[in-house]
Amino acid sequence: MSADISQQFPRVINETVRIERDAAVGWIVLTRPGQINAINDQIRQGVPEALALLDKDSQVRVIVIRGEGERGFCAGADIKEQRGDEPPLQVRQRMQRARWIESLDQVAKPIIAAIHGYCMGGGLELALACDIRFASPNAIFALPETGLGLIPGGGGTQRLARVVAPGRAVDMLLSGDRMGAEEARQIGLISRLAADAASFLNEVSEFAQRIASKPPMASLYVKRAARASLELDLKSGLDLELDLFALLTTTLDAKEAARAFSEKRAPRFTGE
Repeated sequence: MSADISQQFPRVINETVRIERDAAVGWIVLTRPGQINAINDQIRQGVPEALALLDKDSQVRVIVIRGEGERGFCAGADIKEQRGDEPPLQVRQRMQRARWIESLDQVAKPIIAAIHGYCMGGGLELALACDIRFASPNAIFALPETGLGLIPGGGGTQRLARVVAPGRAVDMLLSGDRMGAEEARQIGLISRLAADAASFLNEVSEFAQRIASKPPMASLYVKRAARASLELDLKSGLDLELDLFALLTTTLDAKEAARAFSEKRAPRFTGE
């Protein structure tokens, strides 16, 4: 049975990460607005902790990650945390311990990135690890690492080509060029674009609540099947899809959906 931690909201994980809840939607907020939510060790530790808490909470059905402040979602790694002249092996060992973005891959529930302003470097890598990217019209995207003599180190070279066409991915990685929200929508980097910046968070909230209103096991299973399609051969993926479909037919929510449809009323889903 999943835990219910609702009485603990809002909750400060550390100085850089806060979690909130609005009905069945859990929000993870990056709280370094003065640094455009640049990634430091506290964010690397706090986001996985917040994800684990929300994934365990039976009252939370959808998770949204956003950045605080007007300037942006996340500007990437905090350059003030440069470690100096470390040898490559030491850098590799340190980054291996800090593969924090991969914690999103362990979360069963749908995760939405709510992106406004700057979404650069590690910030874009964080967004790429989410299931859905919903952007404000003022969002700006880039992976500028090659201009610094580096490459993305938080999954950008691997996830980007799974989201946009490989040719566009290599273009972004090599050029480091900035991209506006409309172009990002056109190439599939984001799937949702708010009408304007002022209504952005309300639009994200309404969208998240709409997903949260659906039978939660169906959302968990469809995410699981869709994610597996990136790794499995077609036959194995089709087998998994049938297995999950069959399991869902026995749930109370599936039966409630059928009854509500026949009775012409709104369904009342319980997650069972």
